[in-house]
Amino acid sequence: MGHVTVSLTRAEARRIAVRAQLLTLPRPSSISSALARLTFLQYDQTAAVAPHADLALWSRLGSRYQASALADGLADRSYVELRGMIRPFSDISLFRAEMSERSAPDSQFGMPAAQHWVDANDRFRRDILDLLDRDGPVPQSDIPDTSAVRWGSSGWNNNRNVGMMLECLVVRGEIALADRDGRDRMWDLAHRVYPAEVVPLEEALRIRAARLLHSLGIARRVDAGIEARIEGVRGSWRVDPAFLEGPFEGRTALLSPLDRLIFDRKRMLDLFEFDYNLEMYKPPAKRRWGYWAMPILHHDRLIGKLDATTDRKRGVLRVDAIHEDAPFSPAVTAAVHAELHDLARWLGVALDLPG
Repeated sequence: MGHVTVSLTRAEARRIAVRAQLLTLPRPSSISSALARLTFLQYDQTAAVAPHADLALWSRLGSRYQASALADGLADRSYVELRGMIRPFSDISLFRAEMSERSAPDSQFGMPAAQHWVDANDRFRRDILDLLDRDGPVPQSDIPDTSAVRWGSSGWNNNRNVGMMLECLVVRGEIALADRDGRDRMWDLAHRVYPAEVVPLEEALRIRAARLLHSLGIARRVDAGIEARIEGVRGSWRVDPAFLEGPFEGRTALLSPLDRLIFDRKRMLDLFEFDYNLEMYKPPAKRRWGYWAMPILHHDRLIGKLDATTDRKRGVLRVDAIHEDAPFSPAVTAAVHAELHDLARWLGVALDLPG
């Protein structure tokens, strides 16, 4: 295609981002088609309303989405969890060449000596591999700590030697998450979990970059697509040309605070001019919108935040507040309430609205 730069308005860029993230009409037809486009779902069990992966799929599929279907897909390995991300099983072949280099990138473990720590604990590493070879899958709670050198950190991972070694061995491609027993992770040797196919590294990186951009529509720091300039926004962007044409049929959606549309807060601010932060780690008195406030999307604008909690004991979705960045029109209010009723129906609880 040669060197091409496209000029976009901020509204056009927003619409590309929303379309790419499957938040327009028509809705995707299945979990598999949604996950293939999104490329991954973050595994996070914070369940103030529902776990993130389930919320993200509900936002796209609506109340026909069954959370058990994602669990079933993980159990039968239609999908697989890799380093906290749920991905299509077949996509793991795009990561295996990188794993096969047997390197543990320092930046991924929060201290410069990650690889040296693994080397210093080679007996510990081999103990884990031998245990999994003999008994795998094995729950993490059953893996003994035989480390010679502890993992030193000023954070919460300090001396969490088993967990950190397992993460290092995942990066090295030696072990894989095979299943979960409640919250306990079950580990096995990678060759017994992952597909045998290995896509060569250069080709895999190219495919991964293209798929990432296709999932986002428009982004910075992606080695794919074509260059784009956004009116009123500094810097150069990359856009997937597949989204430069085609209709935009917007809808209203309630988003998880970890949704990929808003996960990159700088991108969110640049494209949507939306004031938002996840406040679950703030003291209650310092929260403006709520512990797990869900951004509200209406067509190509982020227009407010929903402060809600699923109260399983009472069997209700309790809405404490709907924060309107600007006053909603009657039509927008009705659309937000329709999504709330759908969310409660999907959760299998009643809806408790304020007032």
